[in-house]
Amino acid sequence: METVEFWKMNGSGNDFILIDNRNGQIKDEESGRLVERACRRRESVGADGVIFVIKSDRYDFGWRYLNADGGEVEMCGNGGRCVSRFAFLKGIAGPKMTFETLAGPVSAEVEGRIVKVLMPKPRDLHLDIDLKSQQGWKSVDFVNTGVPHVVVHVEDILNHPVTEQGRAIRYHTRFSPEGTNANFMRAMGADQLEIRTYERGVEDETLACGTGAIACALVGSIRGMVSSPVKVKTKGGEDLIIHFRRKGDSFDEVWLQGNTSIVYQGKLHDEAL
Repeated sequence: METVEFWKMNGSGNDFILIDNRNGQIKDEESGRLVERACRRRESVGADGVIFVIKSDRYDFGWRYLNADGGEVEMCGNGGRCVSRFAFLKGIAGPKMTFETLAGPVSAEVEGRIVKVLMPKPRDLHLDIDLKSQQGWKSVDFVNTGVPHVVVHVEDILNHPVTEQGRAIRYHTRFSPEGTNANFMRAMGADQLEIRTYERGVEDETLACGTGAIACALVGSIRGMVSSPVKVKTKGGEDLIIHFRRKGDSFDEVWLQGNTSIVYQGKLHDEAL
């Protein structure tokens, strides 16, 4: 394989490798191994996942998002924000754009480093799902915000065993074979939440998760804890802002807003893969 140009970007703690693959340089059958190897921390670039920008006949562009384990998933909120800024800066799209994902079309607006994306309509909201309660759990709910998320309301988020319990939830038979992401949240005051997330595909706690932040905000709204807009403090310390319109137990016009950073630009060499 020839060297592959890429950008490394960060969206509120989630880090990604972004590759303009509109020329088809990287074949689909090669992408999983490339992602798995490139996302290794210390041995290669290191990232939570890789975003491939591809051609679209219907929208400004399309994307393929693969988690660090090489598995493709439908959506990633913070990845969506990063790819939107990437596309704008590279002249692929204007400051307002729509791109194609497996979860449906996603619209975005870029204003400097701040990017907000209009997410797919949430679905499959279920309160008080049947999981064996653990110490410190106050409620446990489920919602799909483009990808599946369990949301656990806890008392002490700082000392909560997120990795241990998150892994158990992720692999619970109720969610097999695809699995789920697991979020732990607590209310910080009026319309503010603090969350920690165990991400499927990364198989560890991450510094942020956009779709997880949305899941917590929506569940928090149903639980009477918050209302739109909701400020969500991530493990990495940055805030994500979730805007939504609620009608009873359903939601639409769900926007994810937050900061993005360009870390560096480079070329992937064979020896890194």
